[in-house]
Amino acid sequence: MWIKFSLGFLLVITTISMAAQTIYSTDYESQADITVFVTDYESQCDLKVYKVDYESQAGNNDGTWFFVPYESQADKKIFFVDYESQADLKIYFVDYESQAGWRNNSKKHLLF
Repeated sequence: MWIKFSLGFLLVITTISMAAQTIYSTDYESQADITVFVTDYESQCDLKVYKVDYESQAGNNDGTWFFVPYESQADKKIFFVDYESQADLKIYFVDYESQAGWRNNSKKHLLF
């Protein structure tokens, strides 16, 4: 009995930790989990984001995002706002995966 419980618990923890950061961009703010503003400069952002080509490349809250075509496939739904003051999270798109990551750790909870 204890072995079955341990294996089941390990499977759940492994599955949770392997979850990719899949993102869906909504058409309306009311549909989104968080609002996002894209900054012009890296120094202004909370998170540096790299868009990956495949879902399997997406990280777990580390700035590597895979944009999915359907809302039901997403870990988080975001809405891009026009003004910084409207945003929960400020991001900057980077050119290389190695550049992705958090600049403001106090905002990490937004993508859990």
